[in-house]
Amino acid sequence: MNGSLPPGRALLLSLDAGETRARVVVQPPPSPAEGELLVRVLYSAVNYKDALAVSGRGRILRRSPLVGGIDAAGVVVTSRAPGWLPGAAVVAAGCGLGEERDGGYADYVCAPADLWTRLPEGLTPRTAAALGSAGLTAALALARLEEAGLRPGEGEVLITGASGGVGSFAVDLFSRVGYRVVALSGRTVLREYLTTLGAVEVLPPPERLEGPAGLASARWAGAVDNVGGPTLAWLLERVRRGGKVAAIGMAAGSTVTLSVFPFILRQVDLLGVNSTEIDPERRAWLWDRLAGPWRPPHLDLIAARTVGFDDLPRAVDDVLERRHRGRIVVRLGAGVAEPAC
Repeated sequence: MNGSLPPGRALLLSLDAGETRARVVVQPPPSPAEGELLVRVLYSAVNYKDALAVSGRGRILRRSPLVGGIDAAGVVVTSRAPGWLPGAAVVAAGCGLGEERDGGYADYVCAPADLWTRLPEGLTPRTAAALGSAGLTAALALARLEEAGLRPGEGEVLITGASGGVGSFAVDLFSRVGYRVVALSGRTVLREYLTTLGAVEVLPPPERLEGPAGLASARWAGAVDNVGGPTLAWLLERVRRGGKVAAIGMAAGSTVTLSVFPFILRQVDLLGVNSTEIDPERRAWLWDRLAGPWRPPHLDLIAARTVGFDDLPRAVDDVLERRHRGRIVVRLGAGVAEPAC
C-alpha cells in the first residue's frame, strides 16, 4: 500500500541489558491496520519525558524497540479509518506515543485514528507541535481548575516549575484569561522571560522543605504544580480556604508526605491532571480552545528554538541539564510543503 513512499528515518530506542540504546534507522513507512492512519510527521518536540526515554534516565518505554517522541504533527498519507482522508493536518500528543507505541521521532508514524485530532483553524503543524503535550496539559489544568470553581479575581495562582514547557504555557495561558499569576522557578535568571509571559512576581523555590507542618499563612487561591514531591506539600499548606491545586508533574519526586489539615480545615481541592489519556471529544475541545480563546499569546517566545533530526541528542541533553526554557520543536519534514490551516 505504501510502496510508492520513500523510506524514512526514525530514532529507535531499545533496551539492552537494562541500558537504553538510541540509534537512527532508515526504514520503509509502516502499513496502517484497519482503523489506523499513516501520518507524514512534519514536527515533534522534546518533552522532559522524551529526554528521560532517549537517555534512559527514566523508565518510560513500555515495549522495546520503540520509536521515541510523545508528540507528532503532520499530514495524513494513508487512511484506513472512516471519515479520514489523505491530506488532513493532524496532531497527536501523548496517547502512548513514544511509550507503548511508535512515536513522533520519525518521518512516518502509524496510529489508531482516535488518537489523532484534526488541526482546528488557526493552528499549523508547527504551532500544534510547539504546543504539544505541554500546551495540552496546561489547557487541561485550566479546564480542571475552572470546572472545580476557580475564577479570575479570587486571588493569586501559583505556577511551580514555571520555566519548563508546561509551566511556561500555564503562566502565559492563565495570565491571558485574567488570573494574577505568580511563578516559582529555580532559574531566577529567567525572571524577565517569566514576567514577559505574564507573571506578576517570580519566586525562588523555598529554602526549606521539611515534613508537613499542617498549615501555614494562606496566600494562593489556586496553583498548578509541575514539580511534585515536597514542593507540592509546601504549597498545599499555603492555599487559601476553598482553593484549588492541579497536580501535573513529579520532577522532584512521586512521593508526597501530606497533612490532612489543608483538605479538612481549609477544604482545599487537589486535582490530578493527565493529558495522556483524554477521550477524543474532550481532546478536540481543548485543541479548539488552544487555537482560539486560550491560545498562548507568547507561543513564539516559549517555542523559540527549533532543531533538526540530527540535533535531537543535544536537545535532549539541554532538557535534562536544564539549559533550555519553554519548548524545543523538532523539524522532521524538511522539504515537505506544509498544509495551509
